[in-house]
Amino acid sequence: MDRHDLYELCVQSPRTLAAFLHAVHGAEPLVLREDFCGTAALSRRWIADGLKRGERRRAVAVDLDPEVLGRAAREAAAAGIADRLTLIQADATDTDERHSGTDENLPAPDIVFVGNFSIGYIHTRAALLRYLRASRARLAAGNAGWGGGVFVCDTYGGAGAFRLGSLERTHIGRRGEVVKYLWRHVAADPLTGIVEAAISFRVIEAGEVTLDLPDAFTYRWRLWSIAELREAMAEAGFASTEVYTKVDVAPGEAPEPVTGPEELGEDWIVCVVGRM
Repeated sequence: MDRHDLYELCVQSPRTLAAFLHAVHGAEPLVLREDFCGTAALSRRWIADGLKRGERRRAVAVDLDPEVLGRAAREAAAAGIADRLTLIQADATDTDERHSGTDENLPAPDIVFVGNFSIGYIHTRAALLRYLRASRARLAAGNAGWGGGVFVCDTYGGAGAFRLGSLERTHIGRRGEVVKYLWRHVAADPLTGIVEAAISFRVIEAGEVTLDLPDAFTYRWRLWSIAELREAMAEAGFASTEVYTKVDVAPGEAPEPVTGPEELGEDWIVCVVGRM
């Protein structure tokens, strides 16, 4: 196992997210764009789920890191879905027309998704607006031109959002390994909204530590509030916005948006959705 295997095991849930995105779209979306995609685990699951449904789904996955894109390409080839996954090494906030969805060789998305709090890599409101406007243009460029496209990102907040501290969880690997996952908030500035965090892993087999990865991933991002994201989406031209705390939906179930602050709890993770 390496740090990317451990991240997919401990942090991501592509099966759950792929089902949620399909359901929250509300129709029959075929093309997903996953910005800040990492190993493109969600994009790969999106395509695989489409195959099971007899749908010809496609995905565009964008990331700056050639290492994770290489891994994504190898995984897609091994799964026989490489022809349905377009990998782009670029800054996901790039508004260049080559990445806008208007290129005839680049499928225009029905859904644009930014997960793992990656919207926080955008540090200023001006840059956030540029990115959201570009995302809306991508949604309008093709299949979603009839008005059904959605933009989805996640964020977190609540009483502990700027509090320093840590959270540890235990996961079990495919071969029965015990994986210790540690999330640390190492710095936070409520005046600027900038927070710094780190993820560490420790793998234990037969009582022995076989892999120790302190600070395997480190982050410095702007922690956008729900209100800030919704206001920016509206200014960028999205017709409406919604907030979801529950992304684990049963087949055929329609996700239920939050209707009041009491549904958030003291600390929360949400998906914020902008509709065309």
